[in-house]
Amino acid sequence: MATSSVKLLGARQSPFVNRVVMALLMKSINYELVEMNPYLKPELLIKTNPVHKKIPVLLHGDRPICESLIIVQYIDEAWTNGPSILPTDPYDCAIARFWAAFFDDKIREAEGEDAKELVLEKIFEAFVLLEEAFINCSKGKAFFGGDSVGYLDIVVGSFVVYIRVAEMMNGIKILDETKTPRLVGWAERLYSDSSLKDVLMDPQLLLEQLKRFQAMMSEAASD
Repeated sequence: MATSSVKLLGARQSPFVNRVVMALLMKSINYELVEMNPYLKPELLIKTNPVHKKIPVLLHGDRPICESLIIVQYIDEAWTNGPSILPTDPYDCAIARFWAAFFDDKIREAEGEDAKELVLEKIFEAFVLLEEAFINCSKGKAFFGGDSVGYLDIVVGSFVVYIRVAEMMNGIKILDETKTPRLVGWAERLYSDSSLKDVLMDPQLLLEQLKRFQAMMSEAASD
């Protein structure tokens, strides 16, 4: 399928947007990133995602596709060139979809909590269960997808830098060598993977950007 007229609406600081970027890079798809602040609800975002009004939105020609998990699946199915993102085995594919939905459900639960301790607890619970999922999905290999990065690696991996930022800010370990040793090793391999190293932001750089963004939001709220 032609790769022309592919645009991605979003912001580089968003892990959900970075999921899509990872998938596009894996398929060697040329695209244009249209940077936008989703909190300002720009007209293009409302027009292309009128239901949720959230990033990311993939524009393939004049057709919008919304929600990061759905977009990644769409990319895998629409562009058959390059490596497969989802497992080709139907059972393995179903399991990968299950754990992807589980992870996003846990993220949404954490976002709905007001207390910082509860947020971190939800995230930690998710990674403890994902440690077992990694054992089963990876089948003793380097990634959830086996020998190379796959669907679950993209889904969970897009949040690794945010986990590291949370660890830096709170002086804790979420990916802990004693409780999630396989995921610790997996995260290191993910960061060294040549196809993704330009997507995964440096935690310190992201922390500085988030602080600047929070300051801007505070100033806007006080005006």
